[in-house]
Amino acid sequence: MEQNKKNYRRLVVVICLAAGLVPFMGSSLNLALPYINKELGLTAVTSSWLQTTYLLSTAIFQIPAARVADILGRRKIFLTGILLFCLSSLFSIFSTSGEILIFHRFMMGVGSAMTFSTSVAILVANTPETKRGKALGINTAAVYFSLASAPILGGALTQYLGWKSIFIASAIISFITLTGGIFYIKDEWKIKEKTSFDYWGSFLYAIGLFALIYGFSTLPSTSGCILTLFGALLLFFFGYYEKKQTDPVFNITLFLNNRVFRMSLLSALINYSSTYAISFMLSIYLQYVRGLSPQNAGLILVAQPIIMTFVTIKAGSLSDKSPTLLATLGMFIVSLGLLSLSFLSETISLTYIISALVFLGFGFGLFSSPNTNIIMGSVTQKDYSGASASMGTMRLTGQAFSMGLAMMAFSFTIGNNAFESVDKSDLILATRITFIVSAILCLIGVYTSSVRKKQHIKF
Repeated sequence: MEQNKKNYRRLVVVICLAAGLVPFMGSSLNLALPYINKELGLTAVTSSWLQTTYLLSTAIFQIPAARVADILGRRKIFLTGILLFCLSSLFSIFSTSGEILIFHRFMMGVGSAMTFSTSVAILVANTPETKRGKALGINTAAVYFSLASAPILGGALTQYLGWKSIFIASAIISFITLTGGIFYIKDEWKIKEKTSFDYWGSFLYAIGLFALIYGFSTLPSTSGCILTLFGALLLFFFGYYEKKQTDPVFNITLFLNNRVFRMSLLSALINYSSTYAISFMLSIYLQYVRGLSPQNAGLILVAQPIIMTFVTIKAGSLSDKSPTLLATLGMFIVSLGLLSLSFLSETISLTYIISALVFLGFGFGLFSSPNTNIIMGSVTQKDYSGASASMGTMRLTGQAFSMGLAMMAFSFTIGNNAFESVDKSDLILATRITFIVSAILCLIGVYTSSVRKKQHIKF
């Protein structure tokens, strides 16, 4: 049943609220980390796990959640995910240790997986193909607007009301989104024919991805090398297993036979692996090295998402005509921005940092919505949930890799010590290492983005 224009606009608002919820939580939490670390007595590595645990659970459960959505209905899974995110945010307020807070962050990730795997699919299913790029641009702009407002609002909430106020705000936004979804998302979009859920495939996927991401985060230890290799091999076996299933949890042939889909996902993975830790590393740098308050640090970090918000709306509209060129150019600009941040020092001007963030925001805005448009445009409607979940998995896996890279840099330079007890030069070195490696990764992404075929592949 088609929804009227008025209800469609309300549906877009609900999807945009859901899209902006997670980045608001993540960016705000970055600024609150020094307060959380102090109150709960967290080390540098344990502090990093507040973000990494969330990313792990979101990445692990997205593909299975998409399959469940195909069976039970996208609306049900979307709303259940928002509800779980809301409840987990509330329970986080009562955390008395790092372990308890990490558990609640894990459950928030499960809720996010259910939301991410369905939100873009619901949006695209309700949008005409000729306006898909514009709709995706608006949705992406909502993410960046959330990123832009989070450092200001999150910094102010943390500074004046304490870190728990961030979780209260998250719960309130979740409840509003849930209420809107109940009233304005009308259809379920589930598979009509009888089908089954692939439990073994889901199990192989979850264990393989967990081992890969967790192992990567503990490199260069021996156990980290073993886990990373084990995870990669298990995911390879997962692909082989899925190819033989009648009702696979993930349509592996879509990945193998569709070059546009495959290379676009790889580009997204590289992009997020290169960029997600920017906010985390600069938040640590600005507060511990430069001595800024959370609110002032947030005012600097807001430069990147503000630019991203405006650029991505225009890029989304233009992506209906030349998405590959825009995405590749954006990736190249991001690589230059990352390289510029590798020159950070204790005395470098804040204007330089803001300029680098503006440059990064422009590049990321050019890349994101065109790449999403390419991915969703390369599949048929029956594969929207799988494509949406795959895109989300690449995003979250890349973000986990990026945080893993940051954690490795800290492990090399300061070990498992608290931030307050280490020398500033060691923190700066960790920051430089992270940005240099990220810039190299992004240059590889320029290549993967440029070599995908422009036309859609039919199979």
